[in-house]
Amino acid sequence: MSFNSFKLHPQIAAGVKALGYQTPTPIQVEAIPPVLSGKDVMGLAQTGTGKTAAFVLPILERLLPGLRGKVRSLIIAPTRELAEQIHVSIGELGRNTRLTSCTIYGGVGVNPQIQKLRAGVDIVVACPGRLLDHLNQGTISLANLEVLVLDEADRMFDMGFLPDVRRIIKQLPRKRQTLMFSATMPDSIRKLTDEVLRDPVTVKIGHTAPINTVSHALYPVQQHLKTGLLLELLRQTDIESILIFTRTKHRAKRIAQELQRAGYSAASLQGNLSQSKRQDALDGFRSGSYQMLVATDIAARGIDVLSISHVINYDMPDTTDAYTHRIGRTGRAAKTGDAFTFVSQEDELQVKSIERVLGKKIERRILESFDYTQSAPHRNTEFARPPRPSQHHRAQPKPEQAGVRTDGGAKAKTNSTTPGRGAASGTKARTSPPSGRRRSRNRTGKPSMH
Repeated sequence: MSFNSFKLHPQIAAGVKALGYQTPTPIQVEAIPPVLSGKDVMGLAQTGTGKTAAFVLPILERLLPGLRGKVRSLIIAPTRELAEQIHVSIGELGRNTRLTSCTIYGGVGVNPQIQKLRAGVDIVVACPGRLLDHLNQGTISLANLEVLVLDEADRMFDMGFLPDVRRIIKQLPRKRQTLMFSATMPDSIRKLTDEVLRDPVTVKIGHTAPINTVSHALYPVQQHLKTGLLLELLRQTDIESILIFTRTKHRAKRIAQELQRAGYSAASLQGNLSQSKRQDALDGFRSGSYQMLVATDIAARGIDVLSISHVINYDMPDTTDAYTHRIGRTGRAAKTGDAFTFVSQEDELQVKSIERVLGKKIERRILESFDYTQSAPHRNTEFARPPRPSQHHRAQPKPEQAGVRTDGGAKAKTNSTTPGRGAASGTKARTSPPSGRRRSRNRTGKPSMH
């Protein structure tokens, strides 16, 4: 099946072609036709399945004819990062349509948003809190709304936004098309579905679908050795771009600092950052300026980067759903990816739950070159504040200043407890600490829409 089967307007089809996309993903195949026909849709799909395009393309198709400069579509997202990503997708797919969109969220000035709304936009992508402020102040009109999208509804519930969402919906025209997308269907979301969707078409994509293109590996390690193991693993692995997950925002910040001191281009994405610094970290990771991004689960929502070669779980996620969300960041667009997870004894029950979801045992790996016998320091360095760098070391060093060679790193040597499985794999590194030779692995497959 190709995108031609959707019979999109030539201006929209040109946007699809310009991005090089050929084959629609399962969620796009199932969701786009009923959305195009005007039906309400409940889409159950996780991150990395291409759900953004599943609603953006039909919205562009619907709005192309008719009134311009009035808000005819509203997309509500739980985080600023996700809102920005959807906004970018609208711009890319609708590049030839002259349809306009803007984002509305907190943490930034309200006046530029008001100016854009007054100038006239066709699509608004908003987070609930700031959107409600605009509605209460009368700085936005939704009287011409035709399509409402609630994206990542379960995450909005987790973040406590559903009361705001309900207040917003009460102010919308009753005659509209409503689309809802969620990775899971807890009772709260099921109730919301009954309230706002009319005779919906339900589209469900299996939770494990994106995992099929990801290779999983566990690295057993004591807590105090995790940072050392991470650095050793990175030295021995061919990498393209890496997303590293931690449980806390303070740990994310400290690990990013450790990586910078080791000569890597790294940034953290966590709740203590200002909006401008969060955006700088995301933009730098997307562009390749940062090879590594260390993030918490909530802060990472909305990251949509197709070229992520590895996801590393520095800390084991709390739930199997969280594990699925994390590793869904790699192995996308028909490419392969690697998911490495550091585990300690207390993580074994969670490992078994994840293995049940995967339907197979996950390979355990040991790095031959790493000293696992190191004793814990008197003060736990996992929680200790790193030493303040001297004045002339504060700026991130250039590779030659940090003793970093640009000729890459060798592939990791491992001992595997699972027969027939190889060592860690990856793609060409942009910048690596001194060790070994660069290797690369071609990642093939037809691209798909995200």
